[in-house]
Order: sequence, then structure tokens, then C-alpha cells
Amino acid sequence: MDKPQRKTSMNTATVIEQFRVKFEPNYVPQANEVSIFKAAFKTKIPLIIKGPTGCGKTRFIEYMAHELNLPLITVSCHEDLTAADLVGRYLFKDDQTIWQDGPLTLAVRYGGICYLDEIVEARKDTTVIIHSLTDDRRMLYVDKTGEVVRANHNFMMVLSYNPGYQSIVKDLKQSTKQRFASLTFGHPDIDVEMRIIRGETGVSEEISEKLAEMGAKIRQLKGYGLDEGVSTRLLVYVGRLIQGGLPAMEACNAAISQTLTEETEVVESINNIVKLYFGELMEASDDVQEK
Repeated sequence: MDKPQRKTSMNTATVIEQFRVKFEPNYVPQANEVSIFKAAFKTKIPLIIKGPTGCGKTRFIEYMAHELNLPLITVSCHEDLTAADLVGRYLFKDDQTIWQDGPLTLAVRYGGICYLDEIVEARKDTTVIIHSLTDDRRMLYVDKTGEVVRANHNFMMVLSYNPGYQSIVKDLKQSTKQRFASLTFGHPDIDVEMRIIRGETGVSEEISEKLAEMGAKIRQLKGYGLDEGVSTRLLVYVGRLIQGGLPAMEACNAAISQTLTEETEVVESINNIVKLYFGELMEASDDVQEK
């Protein structure tokens, strides 16, 4: 019986090129995160990126992949993610049994950033396999093939998660955490968020400023009916809806109020904040319709 082969139908360049970030993402640096990431890559230290939902963690990783000209292989973690999903598996193709590298093995073998998004959602027995890649060994043992894959000099491991969703059940073990350096992201300052919204949506400076200030105000409701403050992503959605012709109040209701909560009183509180910033636009629109 023929020995199973590792998949070689696509050459290395073809395999890895499909993961390159072709265009520079719109990312506005907030502090020294860019220099820290570059230093970590240079010194081969893996990173954990922590921060709330929609604060720009993934966009930052994309930006750094483009900045460093590295392939970016992203895995969205979930409770059914297995070690085989990361490392690879045997497939039956054209009457042959062939080995196909998983996303982690691809990054290790050919070089690039392996980004495990929301790592705390993955099973603990799955995350253990990254340990040998996050210390001085920088190697991956593929038990199904018996192969030891030494990490390419351009390989980097990056994890992310939202600390706000941590619990005893869903948290990284200390044995995993202490293999990484960490960056903590928060919601951007108003001036930075304003630039992000304007760059992502094309809305006017006035509208982007109102949205950024409104977002900061809504975040003050966290702990008072809101489990999570409004994300920059949702503020960008509002800007896009406005650019698409939707009145500001309707756009905020669709992308923020109805998304963040189902509690009537909290929705009303959010809408009251929205009116502080966009009530004049609503009144002006009503006056135009009356005329």
C-alpha cells in the first residue's frame, strides 16, 4: 500500500500568496502598538491582543501584516475547533490519500502571521498544541504524519480575545498566557475615532465628530443596562447607513439601539443620547418635508 503523501498540488508561492493583505487597511494608530508589534516580530515573541468587541483588534493585525509584508492566516475560534482543524488532516483525492496542511501548519511551514481570533472560544485541549511554537523551540509536531515542522523565520503567533467575556470556564490558562507578550486595546479617543469613522465611511467632519462623541456618551451606559459599550464598528455602520441615504436617527436605531439591547428602557436611553447629537438634523428634515 502506497504511503500517504503530503499535498504538493500547489507550489509554496501559490499557497502562501493567497493570504497576503493586498491593500493597506485603514488603521489609525492609538499609541505605541505598532512599534511593540514590530519589536515582538523581530525578537520572535508571540502576542496576545486584548480588547472589547469592534475596537480594531483584527484591523490592527491586518495593518501590521501589510506593514511587515507577511501573509495573514486567520482562524475564527469556536468550541468545536479541533487540533486537526488547525494542524491538518488526511484527504482522499484522485485515488490517493494525501496530507493537507491546516492553517497553523501553513503559517509555520511557509512563514506568516497565524492569528487565532477569540482564542478563549476554542477548546483547551486544542490550544495546548501551540505551546511548542510559543517558546524557544518554535516547532510543531504533526502527530498524524510524525513530522516535526520547524517554524519559518517569518512565522508569528498572535491571539486575541475580549476580556469582558472572560469567565472561569472561558479563560486562557496561565501556562498559555505566560508564553506571550500582550497589548491591551480600548475604545479610541474621540479624535482618533472621528478619523476612523470619516476614513471608513466618507461622512462629513461634522457627522463623524457627532458619532464619535455620541459613542463615548453611550459607553457610559455600560453597567447600567448595557453589557458592552457601542463599538467603533457599529459607529462606522451608522456612518455607512447615513451615506446610503438613511436619516441619522434611523441609522442609529438600526445599527446601535436595536443591536445592543432588547430592553425597552435601555433602548430609550440610547435614543435620548442619539437625539442630543442628531435631533437638530431630524427637525431640519421634518421642516423640509413640511415645506
